[in-house]
Amino acid sequence: MLKVAVTGCAGRMGREITDLVSRDEDMKIAGMVERKGHPLVGQDLIGPDMAGNPGPIITDNLREIIGGVDVVIDFTTPESSMEHYKIVAGAGKGIVIGTTGFSAEQLKTMENYRDKAACVRSPNMSIGVNVMFKLVSEAAKMLANYDMEITEIHHKLKKDAPSGTAMRLAEILARETSRDLSKVGVYGRRGMVGERKPGEIGVMSLRMSDVVGEHTVYFGGHGERLEITHRASSRMNFAAGAVLAAGWLAGKKKGMYDMQDVLGL
Repeated sequence: MLKVAVTGCAGRMGREITDLVSRDEDMKIAGMVERKGHPLVGQDLIGPDMAGNPGPIITDNLREIIGGVDVVIDFTTPESSMEHYKIVAGAGKGIVIGTTGFSAEQLKTMENYRDKAACVRSPNMSIGVNVMFKLVSEAAKMLANYDMEITEIHHKLKKDAPSGTAMRLAEILARETSRDLSKVGVYGRRGMVGERKPGEIGVMSLRMSDVVGEHTVYFGGHGERLEITHRASSRMNFAAGAVLAAGWLAGKKKGMYDMQDVLGL
């Protein structure tokens, strides 16, 4: 029985993940974490199990419960995820990180822990999106001379832009066409910007209503356009991927993995 802790347990993703883990015969909720001052800290969010045992009490300190946990699933904020990763590494446990919006410095800091904990980190845990990553990679190799643009749409409450998924897509395009994304990436256009420069990779962000997530990669050639699109209609697919990653991570060697590893892509 894999013992799982869920951080950000009262959030939209946290609740989805908690529900899936609770219904998985091979897993159990061994801990729940929320930010300091959250009104649910000190309460039991999921209630008793089938045997009548009470659910775990929500804490605001992962360090207090890490000893009784095998894997942590973390969808919080970059700052919180960094702290949780540090705690997990100190205990030699596993962690699945679905948080996005990390800075380059934070990503570099994560490398300090890769030999101390088994970690799956991905900007998108969706199985469909990770298949999209593979398809985009193959298309970029074959359409290297085409214009490449990305659009992403998310709900109006999302804080970071472009989305982590859009940035991963841009990184794939750059990698497969031997470009430096820091030099060719374009994030929005306005005014007399001139003609599109050869090799540009455009990434455009839209925010509206309650859109869960939509990403499209465009390959524009003379007289034709290829589009690869993924649309998420609920957060269940992200939660399912995260739970799948947690199960896959059990028993793995310490190191940094992503959903491509989990799915064998």
